[in-house]
Amino acid sequence: MKVIIHSGQAGLKGLHYSTCTVPKAEPGHVVVQLRSAGLNHRDLFIMSDRTPADTPLIPGSDGAGIVVEVGDGVQHIAVDDPVIIHPTLDWQHTADVPVVPGIVGGPSDGTLAQYIALPASNVLPKPAHLSWNEAGVLSLAALTAYRALFTRGGLQAGEHLFIPGIGGGVATYALLMATAAGAKVTVSSRSEVKRAEAMRMGAFQALDSHADWGNMLNRDNPVDIILDSIGQAMFPKYEQIIRPGGRIVMFGASSGDDLHLPIRSIFFPQISLIGTSMGSREEFIQMLDFVEKHQIHPVVDSIYSLEHTAQAFERMEKGEQFGNIAITIENAFH
Repeated sequence: MKVIIHSGQAGLKGLHYSTCTVPKAEPGHVVVQLRSAGLNHRDLFIMSDRTPADTPLIPGSDGAGIVVEVGDGVQHIAVDDPVIIHPTLDWQHTADVPVVPGIVGGPSDGTLAQYIALPASNVLPKPAHLSWNEAGVLSLAALTAYRALFTRGGLQAGEHLFIPGIGGGVATYALLMATAAGAKVTVSSRSEVKRAEAMRMGAFQALDSHADWGNMLNRDNPVDIILDSIGQAMFPKYEQIIRPGGRIVMFGASSGDDLHLPIRSIFFPQISLIGTSMGSREEFIQMLDFVEKHQIHPVVDSIYSLEHTAQAFERMEKGEQFGNIAITIENAFH
């Protein structure tokens, strides 16, 4: 089968379009013939940390396709079922939070391939209203957004959500989900094009990342929840806009791990700092139900063939995309 392999060098230089053996379904597992896959910033982070001594890896956490083989003991999935992949491994129940979630596509082989074998509990029926490319980019970012907004953030209809850095997968899903839930959403971006696109998608307000947020979001329009994936570069601006008793839900640190803040700015206004990462199988099912109920369609920025995955990652690395980058896997059917 055709695959994307990462080996030999860190970063995108280690990506190779190659071949390997089609996997078999062990007991409790299934083999899925993938029709589409999606890229995530997580893939870039993993590749940047790998060394020449590491075992070759098939990246990719998102995917959708057709079940072609079912292992012994599998009852809820059958051959020819159209399925979507739940990327979090060994996290069934929401209350059983792991120290670090295991995820398809590192250290286990991922979805940038014609076929993938994985536990049967990690595949669920594909939402019927989604195209293959839409389903292929849904899983990781939508699950992260759903848990951050609802399980951890407790977002309610009528609340004001702020999403800095609109454009990436999690941020665009959060905008779609929050507006569907009846929340008011303000976003920020350095890009005028991305701000305009966010407004088209239903944002209440779109601010320049370098603007004076405190004056633009005044006391008459305070923020209840901030969804933060940036960290230290933006954190000092959050205290200008969040209301007393507000929540900051953190799921990333694109500007660095180290965070310095005056503690009194947290405990006097009683701000809650909430961490989140990925989500359980229970939450994945809830997310799929939410997406189907509200007929949410992922924002697909661009579509590349499996052979041109490296170019797709280059677009993501430059931060050019708005929404998700899909990989269509047509060679599986030739």
